[in-house]
Amino acid sequence: MKMELDVYRAGAFDRARSWADLNPEERRRRAVAAAQNHDGALLWSLTEAYLTLNGASGTATSPRTLRAYRWAINRYLQYSGHQAVNVLRAASDDGVRFVRSVEAAGLSASSTRVQLAGVRLLYSALRWAQATQAAPFADVKPVRDKTAAWDKRAPYTHEEVQRLLNAANPRMRVLLLLCAHGGLRISEALDLRWDDVVLEASALTVQHGKGGKRRQVVVGESLRAALETLPRNDRVIGGSYPAAVERLQRLCTRTGVPYRGHHALRHYAGTRLTREGASLDDVARHLGHSVLETARIYIKWSDEGLRRRMAGW
Repeated sequence: MKMELDVYRAGAFDRARSWADLNPEERRRRAVAAAQNHDGALLWSLTEAYLTLNGASGTATSPRTLRAYRWAINRYLQYSGHQAVNVLRAASDDGVRFVRSVEAAGLSASSTRVQLAGVRLLYSALRWAQATQAAPFADVKPVRDKTAAWDKRAPYTHEEVQRLLNAANPRMRVLLLLCAHGGLRISEALDLRWDDVVLEASALTVQHGKGGKRRQVVVGESLRAALETLPRNDRVIGGSYPAAVERLQRLCTRTGVPYRGHHALRHYAGTRLTREGASLDDVARHLGHSVLETARIYIKWSDEGLRRRMAGW
């Protein structure tokens, strides 16, 4: 895995140099042509180069983050093409309308912020290439999310998780347990390789967590037993995110469990740990939270004391 990561990072640096080594006028010419032609592949190449050379994470930017930014840029190019927006001369009104169109399409507040970050990065890259001085998203803000953090994607209940596990095939059972017991994000679960699993030590390693971070995860008995039933290929689960979503949706429909996405399984892990007395530090470490305060969300979901006190009122 380290060798693959090194190759990936070296490739990102080489791609960045293909832009950086151009003389400024040629770099400007290519960037202008790409923007005028709505050339998504070339504009992404320019943006990735700028991020690699000037971003805080450099070549350590995670593949997950890169995919999210590329998704945002492609969406903006599609929008600007339909709305006849001149990419190089876009104004703040164009930026506002794009963000409002994203919100109107039903994207969550977090997804809207990703879109905004991606298109801001695109314009930073275009300014770096001296293709434009436009900054149409500089002052644009998404609509404030009025939903409290703890009310988003409430966790599956213990009973719901058990119903899903009882109806799942061996591979799906492992995926459920990686998220619901191991606390892995769905992207981390799909990317997990057998080389990163040590059943004898009841542990696994997440190599590319959020922000490109690496962490050790304790494997419980249920997950360990489920893992032992699977064949040893390259990846433990593998497959695409859309396919994983479809499988979980079908399983939820079959078992009568309301579908809440894979992240609600991760929330179940945090909630259960908190309910069973784990410290916030333990919860944060298990789930890979870089900020301890993030783990406080699970206190709200696990606290039944107020409900019991109010029951007799």
